[in-house]
Amino acid sequence: MDTERHWQDARDLTLREFGLRAAPGFAERAKGLHYTECGQLMADEARRPELGDELTDALLAGFRTLVAAQPTTMPGAPELVAHAAKFAPLAVASNCPADVVETCLEGAGLLAYFDHIVVPDGAVRPKPAPDVYLTAARLCGADPAQCLAVEDSACGVEAAQRAGLRIMGVGPWPGEEVAARVDLWVARLDDPDVFAWAGRRVAQALAR
Repeated sequence: MDTERHWQDARDLTLREFGLRAAPGFAERAKGLHYTECGQLMADEARRPELGDELTDALLAGFRTLVAAQPTTMPGAPELVAHAAKFAPLAVASNCPADVVETCLEGAGLLAYFDHIVVPDGAVRPKPAPDVYLTAARLCGADPAQCLAVEDSACGVEAAQRAGLRIMGVGPWPGEEVAARVDLWVARLDDPDVFAWAGRRVAQALAR
């Protein structure tokens, strides 16, 4: 799901609502963070750390409103999910609240393809910790090294790498440092390179 733009809009709306201004580069530092960490980051960078809880609550409320009004899939995501579900169990490993994940996937007609939804809770730490990916791999009955993470943020890439997964990155070019940590980076999930790359990996596995 293309939720990052909704998080960005929610962050901007929250900052304006509280009359605060983010420091340069805030958008990249906040991308992919759990919403509680993002809310506190907003407060800390605005030098109003005492507003952390209020900003967190406003951020999540704003995000829920935006994503409910316009749940959007990344280009090529529905087709990729449908193909992958034919031969492998699928799981969502997300920093979003579980009800938001389920609502988004159901609205896009994709919920039935996923066997598991893993989000942070008391025992599972949010990304960039590896917990959500390790838990997802375990629930799918797979070694993490046999799993592929699809990520669109540096925070998510770090989580998947720490968990030992293969990684496909998607979205605007993230820079050499982040790109060097993934197996493949594409601008869109309907890029022909996605299936060409997957096909080569399958052929290599079958040849072993």
